Amino acid sequence: MNSSFSQIKQIANNKTLAIDCMGGDFGPSVIIPAAIQALKQYPELRLYLVGQENQLKPYLKKFHEFKDRLQILNADEIIAMDEKPSRAIRSKPNSSMRQALQLVKDGKAQACISSGNTGALMALATILIGTLPGIERPAIVAELPNQKGGESHMLDLGANIDASAEQLASFAVMGSVLAEAISEEVKPSVALLNIGEESIKGRDSIKLAADLLRQHKDINFQGFIEATQIFHGEVDVIVCDGFTGNNVLKASEGITRFLYDQLRAEFSSSWRHKLAAIMVQPVLNAFKKRINPDQYNGASLLGLREIVIKSHGSADKNATLAAIKKAIVEIERQVPQKIQHKVASLLIDE
Repeated sequence: MNSSFSQIKQIANNKTLAIDCMGGDFGPSVIIPAAIQALKQYPELRLYLVGQENQLKPYLKKFHEFKDRLQILNADEIIAMDEKPSRAIRSKPNSSMRQALQLVKDGKAQACISSGNTGALMALATILIGTLPGIERPAIVAELPNQKGGESHMLDLGANIDASAEQLASFAVMGSVLAEAISEEVKPSVALLNIGEESIKGRDSIKLAADLLRQHKDINFQGFIEATQIFHGEVDVIVCDGFTGNNVLKASEGITRFLYDQLRAEFSSSWRHKLAAIMVQPVLNAFKKRINPDQYNGASLLGLREIVIKSHGSADKNATLAAIKKAIVEIERQVPQKIQHKVASLLIDE
């Protein structure tokens, strides 16, 4: 490993992350500042920064105080955001994404974070790290704010365009374990996203998945919910296929930005509105903070043997920091180990 920084000493209580610094729209210019901020906030944290060394070093010149907690792993190749996963796997063995995942596989890091190509990350992570026993396909899960002031977990958000009944059931199990580990909610409630709440509605795969989940007494299955109920906070885990989930997520982000922009435009439209804006500015700031998608950045690839976090391609420094924090929490709560235990008791022995 070519680096001006010293080798990281592996200490049992340390949290070590491998960060793909070349992914996303902004690469090292936002990822490294976020990494430095994380080092300041977490004294036990150690990082591998993976990417083209000549591009990473300039951002680290002012931070020699962290030299014992940082290591650069040079990776010359970059997987483009629009590159086909199959091509990335075959033709780029020294990509920053692959090398970051390899560190996790080799036990040198406890989690990988990348804002790169989602399809490539999923494919490489599945090949290099592998899925847990009993899990056919990983799923992407993220948190969404709800009206009760908390967050609901939703999966799958794009890893599986279609999903069988068995896969949807496994997503529900994994989502339930994650919600219990992260939110400390005892037996979190789970629902399948459908076109209606009635049991006769929806695709056959969704109805069959509901039948499977009703058999799992350890899963607090609540039946079906509609898209209008996603943000109510009545259920802790919302399960769907990746095509549906990805569209819901992107539509939600678009609506959020639309509403905030519309409010700002209205408050700027006249002097009366501008005066009113001054009076309600604290409320607007709180509203923006609450619904800002950046604070929920970082989607977990559930079902893998180790922790892999997908950061948004357009993530800025704060959003990237949120993804790093999510990896740290999942390490602390031992999420993969808890999923493996639950899957073994519910799915494998059937």
